[in-house]
Amino acid sequence: MLKNGFFPFHIVDESPWPLYMSLGGYMLFTYTILTINHLSYSFYILVLILFFVFSSFYGWMRDVCSEGFLQGNHTTLVQTGLKTGMVLFIISEVLFFFSFFWSLFYYSVTPSVEIYSWPPTGLESVDPMGVPLLGTLILISSGISITWSHHATMHGDKNGALTSLALTIMMGLIFSVLQFTEYKECSFTISDSVFGSIFFLSTGFHGFHVLVGTFMLIFCFIRMYFNHFSLSHHVGYEAAIWYWHFVDVVWIFLYICMYWWGSPLN
Repeated sequence: MLKNGFFPFHIVDESPWPLYMSLGGYMLFTYTILTINHLSYSFYILVLILFFVFSSFYGWMRDVCSEGFLQGNHTTLVQTGLKTGMVLFIISEVLFFFSFFWSLFYYSVTPSVEIYSWPPTGLESVDPMGVPLLGTLILISSGISITWSHHATMHGDKNGALTSLALTIMMGLIFSVLQFTEYKECSFTISDSVFGSIFFLSTGFHGFHVLVGTFMLIFCFIRMYFNHFSLSHHVGYEAAIWYWHFVDVVWIFLYICMYWWGSPLN
């Protein structure tokens, strides 16, 4: 504690958002398990669950922004803590996706007698030169545009930052639509061998991360429009950018390992 009675840390007030996010995650995973086992399926229930999750996420981010922008509680030390927390979160996400890649190579390098080959015999995998390649180009382009927006922010070019950020958001939404279209036209399901399970789990979780990242960028766009960011203080925007780059890198590995490796063209 400092001599004047203040300290550089921020004691967070009681908040309902961690509980709400936990409940939303529980409902989402329960719905996924029931759907996979054909016990329950309703698109409207999924929409309600996602609305609850993203509403809770919005409320949490709104409170964090209020604590920093309006109340001035985000000191230099607090900003460092927020950045460190985001880095640790991304590392945990890397390990999360690593488990999918481990499963992929475990079954693809040495297929069992039942599987015989990779992809399994009789299963028509997705053409890597079609929609997946287009999605890859879109995500790589979005990584370039978000970097452009970041540099524009640091140089005080608000219009350039908003334009490039809007372009990134648009490409993120287009990617989500493309992936949804790919799922609808896919010739196999999550129940079709271990290939289908790994494919839909890995690409599905990545698609969810794209939605979360897009939501974060939309939130940052609104904040940027109302001048919440300065040249030196835009921690929330930096965290969203790091997350988006992580999503881009994961997809590149997914494209190479899941689509190209699992393609008859290989």
